Amino acid sequence: METDIKTLYTCPMDPDVIKHSPGFCPKCGMDLVPLIKKEKTEDNHSHHSSMEDNFKRRFFITLPLVIFTMLLSPNIQKWFHYVFNFQGREIVLFTLGTFIFFIGGMPFFIAAKGELKAKSPAMMTLVAFAITVGYIFSVAATFLFPGESLYWEISTLISVFLLGHWLEMRAVRGATGALSELAKLIPPSAHLIKNGKTIDVKTEELAIKDVVIVKPGEKIPVDGVVLEGQSFADESMVTGESRPISKQKGDKVIGGTINQDGSLTIEVSKTGSDTVISQIMKLIQEAQSSKPNVQHLADRAAGVLFYIAVIAGFVSFIFWLLIIPHGLIFAATIAVAVVVVACPHALGLAIPTVTTITSTLGAKNGILIKEMKGLEIARKINYVVFDKTGTLTKGEFGVSSVGVFTGVEISKDELLRLAASLETNSQHSIAKGILEEAKKNKLNTSKVSNFKSYPGKGAVGTVDGVKVAAGNKALMDQLGIKNQNFDNKSTGTQVFVGIDNKLSGVIFLKDQIREDSKDVVDKLHSMGIKVAMLTGDVKEVAEEVGERLNIDTVFTGVLPGDKVERVKELQKGGNIVAMVGDGVNDAPSLTQAHVGIAIGAGTDVAIESADIVLMKSDPLDVVKAISLSRKTNSKMVQNLAWATGYNVFAIPTAAGILYPTFGVLLRPEWAALLMSASSIIVVFNALLLRKTKL
Repeated sequence: METDIKTLYTCPMDPDVIKHSPGFCPKCGMDLVPLIKKEKTEDNHSHHSSMEDNFKRRFFITLPLVIFTMLLSPNIQKWFHYVFNFQGREIVLFTLGTFIFFIGGMPFFIAAKGELKAKSPAMMTLVAFAITVGYIFSVAATFLFPGESLYWEISTLISVFLLGHWLEMRAVRGATGALSELAKLIPPSAHLIKNGKTIDVKTEELAIKDVVIVKPGEKIPVDGVVLEGQSFADESMVTGESRPISKQKGDKVIGGTINQDGSLTIEVSKTGSDTVISQIMKLIQEAQSSKPNVQHLADRAAGVLFYIAVIAGFVSFIFWLLIIPHGLIFAATIAVAVVVVACPHALGLAIPTVTTITSTLGAKNGILIKEMKGLEIARKINYVVFDKTGTLTKGEFGVSSVGVFTGVEISKDELLRLAASLETNSQHSIAKGILEEAKKNKLNTSKVSNFKSYPGKGAVGTVDGVKVAAGNKALMDQLGIKNQNFDNKSTGTQVFVGIDNKLSGVIFLKDQIREDSKDVVDKLHSMGIKVAMLTGDVKEVAEEVGERLNIDTVFTGVLPGDKVERVKELQKGGNIVAMVGDGVNDAPSLTQAHVGIAIGAGTDVAIESADIVLMKSDPLDVVKAISLSRKTNSKMVQNLAWATGYNVFAIPTAAGILYPTFGVLLRPEWAALLMSASSIIVVFNALLLRKTKL
């Protein structure tokens, strides 16, 4: 059963956490909130924004007190050569430090509680642990034993953490706007025609079979079918199709797209979670909540890093306190810096920010990613299998040649004109191909009388007083029209034409190759990817298409049930195979392939068998999808390399490895700055994906 998008919940601190029911975030323990509000979908990121505002507000509330704490600290006075001392200074420092500790540190304590509740200690636990150790030590130094406190270090540490999380969440929010942007596409109201009058109602109040009118320049409020009018619709924001699409009676329209130059009267066909926008949002949510394999690796590394940080902090404390004694204050400062700098936030953000932006970028280009694992594998593809009809070809018949039998006194144009006149009453795709060829040659068709159709064979009728029959050999045999030997090297579907019970000629038709199919094959070859084609056509027809497109492997005479075996055959050869099909007839082979790509989904985007859904019937989007996969992987590798390299460098430095030789010491507040900067760097590196042109 399809999940209603309005029942999904997310963490206000981490929008990558998406669940189907309310509860607690497994990362930070906060209460999950509805991802999309029922009454106000445009505010679906307001909770995330409020958390950003929370960090910002606490930062500015505590900042003046942090500055005052620094001014009162003995070390600061010593470094800057001034004296600001008075009786009760330690009590003032304790009061300021306590206020900053509880007011500024509260978000970290709440989140740490959630991590511990979920038995998944991570970044927030480390932060809470570090500032708590520093605060308890300072309180003990104030009241239990004489010594220098760490109030200014802890205060600046909290301040830097608040600033870092505020900036970081700002950056993350910029990467997670796909759903809110899609929700904004739907206009808040619609012009409903009721009892002959037009009234404005809320879009969410529309029901199936309601009739609405859309004026020029307005957004189409909901999915439907055109009843009256003619116009063009800009569907680029939904399907990625850059050209305006003609709309007239009987055509489907998509809610959220823009009506251009004419008025349209539309009957509502879909509402709520059945609409195209809702289906796209559902797919994006599923993609953002799914994880590539590399994410699981990063998650495990982040979990291990918590224990590494605690152990490294403890070992550093013992080392500088007992093995190479530098005093309790020095050892505690080192230990806090180690714990802080090892926070695994950059590692935790390295992959989710990339996958979130990828799903958004893909949607803007008409590429819907259902499963991130599929996109991850797509970069390794070395064989792409296309179903011929409707993918590499238009699925429309076109005349390739016309032949007249020896001894028949009729021109090719006249033969074609008579056949086209007969076919004006037929809706078959072959008939349409013959009619289109007659129009192309500017041949005027005549009215047909005594028309009779022979299903699966052809038709017979009278045109300009002449009896005309057009169809296959079986029809000619049935009508007693004697067939002649006809030697023609053309391949394709044959339509024999009989005039006055005499076989006069034959029209050859072929499924028309798409204009951009050759370009697709060439681009895949340039990417080091081979191309295969599946078709039920006979060998001669299929191989001609294969030669024209320079296809590497052509499978002919393939029945629908045999497609899976052909995919398996390529996989047994050690190939990473992508199958491209229409998502309905090709469902088994899409599932069998390493990556299933459904092409030409149009308004029917909920295709279960595919990993990637292409909104347009454009095979070039296959190239775009593979390119997106490679660029996504590149960003993931860059972010993981940075996050891992940062920890490899930062933890030993914070532990004081450079101090004996170079006198370099990483103080806790500097460690916090470095940790926050590392997180922001991976987010902004991921944001660069948004500027990628596929």
